[in-house]
Amino acid sequence: MDALDARLLLLLTDEPRLGVLECSRRLGVARGTVQARMDRLEERGVLTGFPPALDLAAMGYGLTAFAVLEIAQGKRAPVTARLGEIPEVCEVHATTGEGDLLIRVVARDNDDLQRVIDQVVEIEWVRRTSTSIALSTPVAPRVRPLLERVLR
Repeated sequence: MDALDARLLLLLTDEPRLGVLECSRRLGVARGTVQARMDRLEERGVLTGFPPALDLAAMGYGLTAFAVLEIAQGKRAPVTARLGEIPEVCEVHATTGEGDLLIRVVARDNDDLQRVIDQVVEIEWVRRTSTSIALSTPVAPRVRPLLERVLR
């Protein structure tokens, strides 16, 4: 990744709805250059899509929680497949340490969170969970500092 790639990705991070022509104008390069860069970044798996940024609290999911799951050995694939069937499960990470999986879930309130966690523990190979409620998100998920580092 070079400085032009980083500038392009920063531009798309800030304004994901920009078209290739507008990106080329703002970056001061040819339209074909921007398209080729975007194609290359997609082929390398760096640029994976343009999902809209959503405020889950505004959608009614004001509670975010993280749960560490201990699962039966060798059952990661079927457990993660079942977790993927629960709409409120937003992320699943295989981890080292105390637990085997770290999941991020959203819920409407504490009662709704209990319902979601009950669904999680009903999965056959989930042995134990430990859940923490997020009180705030002082640093939201971000990539900007990594892209800006490329520009330095």
